[in-house]
Order: sequence, then C-alpha cells, then structure tokens
Amino acid sequence: MPLSRFRRHYGLFQQGFSHKTLAGALTLIYLGTLVITVALVAKSFGAYASRLFLPDESVTVFTTGLFSSIAILLLGALNMGGVKAVGKSEVVLVAFKLLILTILMLASFGSSVPVGADVIPVKGLDGLLGSVGLTFFAFAGYGMMANTAGNLQNPARTLPRAIFLAIGVVMVLYLVLSYVVLTNVSASSLDKHAETAVAQAAFPVLGVWGFVAVSVAALIATASAINATMFSMLDISRGLARNGQLNAMFKQPFWGRGTQGFFYLLLGILVLTNAFNLVAIANLAGACFLISYLAVFVAHWRLRKETHGNALLIIAGFVLMLGILAAFFYQMFFSQPYLIPLIVLFVAGCFILEIVIRKKIGSKGA
Repeated sequence: MPLSRFRRHYGLFQQGFSHKTLAGALTLIYLGTLVITVALVAKSFGAYASRLFLPDESVTVFTTGLFSSIAILLLGALNMGGVKAVGKSEVVLVAFKLLILTILMLASFGSSVPVGADVIPVKGLDGLLGSVGLTFFAFAGYGMMANTAGNLQNPARTLPRAIFLAIGVVMVLYLVLSYVVLTNVSASSLDKHAETAVAQAAFPVLGVWGFVAVSVAALIATASAINATMFSMLDISRGLARNGQLNAMFKQPFWGRGTQGFFYLLLGILVLTNAFNLVAIANLAGACFLISYLAVFVAHWRLRKETHGNALLIIAGFVLMLGILAAFFYQMFFSQPYLIPLIVLFVAGCFILEIVIRKKIGSKGA
C-alpha cells in the first residue's frame, strides 16, 4: 500500500500515531505551516510586483504589502471557485513561467556580461546552515503534491512519477539559474536586490524587456505557488473539520467550494504577511516545515509495512533532517533569536488547541 494512500482527509498523522491528541496537533502544525508558506510566497510576489510596476524610489514595505494582499485575496477567491479552476490555472501558469526562464537561461549562456570587481561576501558557517534549511523549504512543495492524492484516479502510479519528474526539473532550474545570476549580477547589486535576484540578472542579458518578462514570470511562479498551497490548505482544513478535529466553520460553506474557516485563514495570512519581513517569514516557514517532516518520517516508520517503505532510507532521512533542524536553529539563534520563542509558541499553541478540541469532542460524546 503506497504512502500516498494516507495523504487523504484522514491524514498520514492520524494513521501513523495512535495518540489522537499528538496526531491532531501535528496535523495542525502542518496546516499552520501552509499558512506561513502562503504569507512567505505572497511577500515575494509583492516584492516583484512593486519593482515591476513602480519606480525604485516609490517601492516601500507598504507597496509590497499592498501587492501581496491583492494576490492573497484574488487567489483565495480562485481556490473557492473550484478544483477545475485551480487545476487549469496551474497548467497555464507553470507552462508560461518555464518558457520565460528557458529563454533567459539560453540567452545567458551566449552572453559575456562583466559583473565588476565586487567580491562575493563569504557568509561563513551560519550562512551555510541557514541556506540549507531554506533550501529544504523550497523543496517542501513535494509534500503538497502528495496532498492531491485524494483527487487523483491512480495516485500510486501518478504521484511517484510526478514527484521524481518535478525534482529533476527543479534541480536543473536551480543550478542553471544560480549560474545565470552569479555570472550576470555583481555582488553589490545582488545584495541590494536580493528579493528579485533572477529578474535583476535579466537586465544585462535581455535588457529592460527581459527584466519585465522575468519579473512577470516571477509573479506567475509565486502566484502558482500560492495557488497550490491554498488548495492544500483548503482541502486539509475541510477534511479535519469533517473528522471533528477543527471547528465546524471549516466545513461550513462561504462561497463556491470555500468555507468560513478558509476565509478566516486568509485574514490571518494577510496579518502575517504585513507584520513580518521576508527573511523572518522564510525562517519561520523553514523551521515549521522541518518539524512537520520529522513527524512524517516517524509516522512513515510506524506504517512502513503497509507502505512498503525502505527502513534504511526512512532512518537516514530522519537523521539528516534532525541534523538540518538543529543547524537551522543554531543559525537562527545568532541571526534572528526572537523567532525561536515564536516557533515554540506556535507549536505549543497547536497542542493546546488540539487538547481543547479533544475535550470538546469528548464532552459531546458523553
């Protein structure tokens, strides 16, 4: 029985852990992580939109927040529109952004743009550890792919193919785009425009129109990520509500396929997006994803007979991820220590909320 079988509304955690409160709290942590993820990607959308539509001197945290908020509301409405609307929009968005990035990469290989005499600053061990945690976050979207299992006709066949194909494509894109950015953007310019680095690399290679095209592709890429994450968020929250693990408002209709609870989650995302900067949200999301996927390894270990999981790979993955999480917290302790108590409060809050929900369910059943 494949692992994707457990990625339905009942959830991998509910199947893998006999302790209902623990399983429920871990599911809430994962749901909360999706909320933080949307806030992070929406912040990136706002950064690209501000630089694309406004002159540099007019770009502020307020304009970034405005564009981010517009994206959250519009894509939230799209997800309420239905599964078909989300699926069709994803195909178009992914195809267009891959076309633009391919043009940029092909053009860059034939260019010889001098990047100046700037020395790329060495961030040291802290920078390396932090980047590893954030890189994991960038690849965490494959977990969201698994959440679509309940909507696929043959998930055991389709999901593995889709995930391995996506991993291969993304690895190539990451490596080539890194080369493009580092060979066409000076260190000082990269530091100044860190949030829009890929678009900045298009300036010397393709000119102003290249910058515009890549910025549009970046907007499409971030919109696509928000779209997919919101889909998982809505799907999981509705399933939890049906199982009694979330308030009934998460299954009560609001508009289209959307629920009242989903609408309130959108409001929470708006607050989070406008309250924190991009780096803070990225570190928060990275840490919470690492915690969630540590629990996934434990659940998979407990279900390895049913899923035909490889014991050695599960153990190796757990140990490596535990090391990454420890290194990530080490880096965060020196760079953004205020985030550590926020993460602790978030995890504790999920357990407290689950305890309250369990007591409420118990009182109803009595």
